[in-house]
Amino acid sequence: MDANEVRQKFLDFQVKKGHKVIAPAPLVLEGDPTTLFTGSGMQPLLPYLLGEPHKEGKRLCDSQPSMRLQDIEDVGDPRHTTVFEMLGNWSLGDYFKKEQIQNFFEFLTKEIGLDPSKIYVTCFIGNEKYGIPKDTEAAKIWQEVFKKAGIEAKIAEIGTAKEGDKRGIKEGERIFFYDDHENWWSRGGGCESTPIGDPCGPDSEVFYDFGEDKQDVEKYGLSHPASDGARFMEIGNQVFMQYRRLPDGSFEELEHKNVDFGGGLERITAASIGSFDVFKISLMKPIIDKLEEISGKSYDNNTDEMRVIADHIRGAYLLAAQGLVPSNKTQGYAMRRLVRRAILRALDLGISTNFLSEIVPIVAENYAGLPDSILTHREVALETLLKEEAAFRKTLNKGLKELNRMARISNPGPRPSGPSPWADGAIPRAAALRNAPGSDTRATLSGYDLFKLQDTYGFPLELSVEECYHQGIELSKDYQAEFEKALKEQRERSQTASKGMFKGGLEDHGEQTVKYHTATHLLLAALQKLIDPSISQKGSNTTAERTRFDFNLDHKMTPEEIKKVEDQVNEWIAADLPVVFDEYEKDYARNTLKAHGQFWDKYPDILKVYTIGDFEAPISREVCGGPHVEHTGVIGHFKIVKEESSAAGIRRIKAILTD
Repeated sequence: MDANEVRQKFLDFQVKKGHKVIAPAPLVLEGDPTTLFTGSGMQPLLPYLLGEPHKEGKRLCDSQPSMRLQDIEDVGDPRHTTVFEMLGNWSLGDYFKKEQIQNFFEFLTKEIGLDPSKIYVTCFIGNEKYGIPKDTEAAKIWQEVFKKAGIEAKIAEIGTAKEGDKRGIKEGERIFFYDDHENWWSRGGGCESTPIGDPCGPDSEVFYDFGEDKQDVEKYGLSHPASDGARFMEIGNQVFMQYRRLPDGSFEELEHKNVDFGGGLERITAASIGSFDVFKISLMKPIIDKLEEISGKSYDNNTDEMRVIADHIRGAYLLAAQGLVPSNKTQGYAMRRLVRRAILRALDLGISTNFLSEIVPIVAENYAGLPDSILTHREVALETLLKEEAAFRKTLNKGLKELNRMARISNPGPRPSGPSPWADGAIPRAAALRNAPGSDTRATLSGYDLFKLQDTYGFPLELSVEECYHQGIELSKDYQAEFEKALKEQRERSQTASKGMFKGGLEDHGEQTVKYHTATHLLLAALQKLIDPSISQKGSNTTAERTRFDFNLDHKMTPEEIKKVEDQVNEWIAADLPVVFDEYEKDYARNTLKAHGQFWDKYPDILKVYTIGDFEAPISREVCGGPHVEHTGVIGHFKIVKEESSAAGIRRIKAILTD
C-alpha cells in the first residue's frame, strides 16, 4: 500500500470516529527553545494534554512530520530514520482505553488489511513502590479484541527487556507485560523520573511480526516484542494518561483521562507490504531506485549508504520546504549536517558529482500531499539544497585532500602510486584505504589536525571524525580535548592580537562591537565588488552601536548603489559564511593569498589574515588583528543609515545592525 494512501485512510478513519483533523506543526517550532525540531506527534499537543482546551474539541487527529537527530547514527539499519511521520489521534478527557484499542485494531486489520495473527501487544506490569497497579484493564480489552478476530491471546509477564531476551515467547502468547522502561509514559521517562505535577500513565505498544527467521538470536537473544532484533517492529503506541505525580512523589488518578496515540506512517506502510525494511516503501524506494541508476550499484549490496542518503535528503527537503536554510548554528547546522552526510555517503557509491537535482524532485513529489501550511517554501527548496551541495563539494574536495595528506604524514608507509583508487568510484573510499599497501599500520590524527581542517577548510569536526572512521584512520585518544584546546587558543589569540597597531578602529572588544567589525569587512568587499574594485579603507571607527567606514570614491553613491551594497552584505550574512584566520609571512599573504591591506610597508614579517567564506574563493580576505565572529550568520541585519562626504575624494558610510 502507498504511504500517502495509508495517511489518508488513517485521517478518514478517525473522522468517521468523530475526530477533527488538525494541521500539523512545522518541524521547527517557533518559541520552543527546548528542542531543535518537532520530535513526536504529541509534542505540539502537549498544552492540551496538560489541560488547556482545544478549539477543535476533545477528539483530534493529524499526521505530523517529525525529526529526531539522536537516531542519526542508527540510520543504515532497516527501520531507523531521522525523519518520520506520526499518525496521531487524541482523546482529551473523552473516550479511553476500550474505544482506543478497538479502533486501532480495526484500522490495522480492516482499513490497512494487516493479518491479525501477526499483531502482538505490550502492557504495563505495574510498580509496587508507587502503588501503580498492573494494567490488567488494557490486557483484558486486548484479549476481547483478539478473540473476536478468532485468536486466543495468552498473557506473558516479562518484566525487563533483558529478561525477555532470555525467556522468549511461549506458545499462544500475544500480550506481554513489561516494566516502566518499556510501557510507561511521562516527560521524564520512567515512574521514578516523572516530573512533579505532570500527567503520565501506562502505555500499550503494538508490534508487527515479520517472522522468527528475522531474529538474530546470537546477537539479540530470543525474540519478543521489546527485543532489539528484527522480528518485531513497533507500529503504534497508545498512551493512557490516567495519573498525575504529586509533590510527595506519589501518584493519583486523574479525574479527566486522556489518550495520546502515535503510529509510524513509514512502519505501518512497511507492514502493509510485508517488508521489515522501511526503505522499500513508496516514500523511499523511488529514491533508492534513482540512486541505483545514478551509481550503477545495487541496493542489496549498498544498503547502508543508500539508506543514509534517502533518509537525510528526505529530511533536508522537508526543512528546506519549510523555509530553513543551511547554516552553522542550531537547526540550520543540523540541516547542513544532513546534506553533507548524504554527500559523503554518495562518494562511497562512486557518485562524485552533484546529484541532488535528480533526487530532490522525487522527494518533493512524494510529499506533494502534505499541506501548504507547513511546506511554505516548496518552490525554493530545490534551489536551497543545490546551493548547499555545490558549496560543500568545494569544501569536501579540499578537506578530503588535506585529511589524506595529514594521514600520509602521520603514517609515512607506502601508498599506491597514481590516481586515487576511489576517485572514479571504482571502489568505496573506505575499502580503498583499507586495502592499500601499508594500510596494516593505520594513520594516530590529533585534535589539532582536525581543528585545522575546520578552521582552514570549513570541514566540521564530526564530519572529519566520521570520515576517519570510514577510511580507517585512527584518531588520538584525546582528540576531542585537543580540538577544544586549539579552539580556545585561537579565541585567545584573536583577542590579544587586536591590541596595538592592529586594533582597527574598535572602541572595545564586546560581542556587538565584534559583530560590527566583521560587518565592516563585508561592507568593504561589497563596495569593491559592486562599485569599484579599487576602493580601499581610508579609516574606520567601530562601536557597539554602529560602524563608521571611510573609503575612496569620486562620487556620491546613488540610492540604488547603496541598496545594492546593503543587500549584498545581508546576503553574505544570511549565507552564514565561516570566518577563519591564520598567521602568514607578509609576502605570502600579499602576493599568494592576495589579502587586502593598507600599510604593507609597516606590517611585521608575520601577520594575521582573516578570510570570510570559501578559502579558495573568499568573499573577503584582509590583514587584520581581529577579533571577529566565527560565522557571519550571528551578525544580524545590516542597514546603511548615512552616506556622506568625509574629505575630498573620500566618502563615509555609517551603518547599524538590527535583529
